[in-house]
Amino acid sequence: MTGCADVIGVEIVADGDDGSFTFRVTVASPDEGWDKYADEWVVRSPDGATLGTRTLAHPHVDEQPFTRSLSDVRIPAGIASVVVAARDSVAGYCGAEFEVAVR
Repeated sequence: MTGCADVIGVEIVADGDDGSFTFRVTVASPDEGWDKYADEWVVRSPDGATLGTRTLAHPHVDEQPFTRSLSDVRIPAGIASVVVAARDSVAGYCGAEFEVAVR
């Protein structure tokens, strides 16, 4: 859909043996400035539960695509993959999502 923020890449690294992970997420978004930009991405379990949220503090008009990280995302044992989705401040969650294996 036009005007949506797309997740185009995800790197995931285990932070230790406690089930926490760091996510490096790359987003491509048609940011226009403060009135319309990718303002968040989330990590969701297969059943749709939010496991982690990364708020994006400002537009990335001149930095496309861009990559941001989120650490200490706890993923319960038994979950083999997660989905990462980005939100546009106007269009909402409508762009390409990215599924990534956890274990």
